[in-house]
Amino acid sequence: MDEKKTFYINLGSREISRFKTGNNDAFSIRATEEQMYELREILNEVFDSDERTFWRTHIPFKHYSEDNDNDEYDGYMRKAYQMIYELGDEDTKTFIHEIGMDEHVENGTIYGKEDPLS
Repeated sequence: MDEKKTFYINLGSREISRFKTGNNDAFSIRATEEQMYELREILNEVFDSDERTFWRTHIPFKHYSEDNDNDEYDGYMRKAYQMIYELGDEDTKTFIHEIGMDEHVENGTIYGKEDPLS
């Protein structure tokens, strides 16, 4: 079994670090190397979908709510928050719970309220 280590996460920069420096410590988690790599893959998907949404903004007739890339971005961000919540310290869990990102998409809620799009 892999030993859990402390990692510091900054979702804005999609940074995962073993060392606390600058502003990379928005979230603190305890994870195995395998869990950290799984989170890295999710954050890479966030980056890729974010890039695609950037190009979509240049198409004026395509509405945000009708765009799969935006849905992918939102989904991967939710996955990242959920994984960080599961592995996070108490401060991390409290913050993520307060913003309602600890809830699974399947339960039909977003930010603790019924999803108006479902």
